[in-house]
Amino acid sequence: SFIMNDYATAQRIRTASLSSVLREKQFAKSEDFSYGFAVKYIKGLTPHVDFSATLGASFAADPKFAGRETTGESALLELDASGHFKMFSETATFNPYLIAGVGISKFTNVYGAIVPLGGGLKLKIYDEAEIHTQLQYRIPVTPETNNYHFQFSFGISGLF
Repeated sequence: SFIMNDYATAQRIRTASLSSVLREKQFAKSEDFSYGFAVKYIKGLTPHVDFSATLGASFAADPKFAGRETTGESALLELDASGHFKMFSETATFNPYLIAGVGISKFTNVYGAIVPLGGGLKLKIYDEAEIHTQLQYRIPVTPETNNYHFQFSFGISGLF
């Protein structure tokens, strides 16, 4: 998957409000995002629930953690385990889903914990291939080592 982390919009929502950011169109621009890649493992547990494990790497530009100064750009590694709670059964061509999970992160030499919440959309293109797009709000459990951020991802999956 291709991933984009957005710290700026999440910070603006937390300091002002969601309605203010929407009304004043204060969304981060693409040059404010941190880009990277992720490898994802997905296993169907039931027709409506999948397990997902994701390892992502991106270069975070100054994510501003609480209580700690950061400058410049460093590698951000995130590993999470999530449930995908699908609206339709596995056979649906178009299938929106909700995401909830737990994860860990590593930025420079500091580890932290996160809770990824969000949603996604799965589009089946063949019997064995799918396109996934997701939007997650990543909540820090350890705010001194993480910051709130949105993560957008786009990827292709297939059976092995």
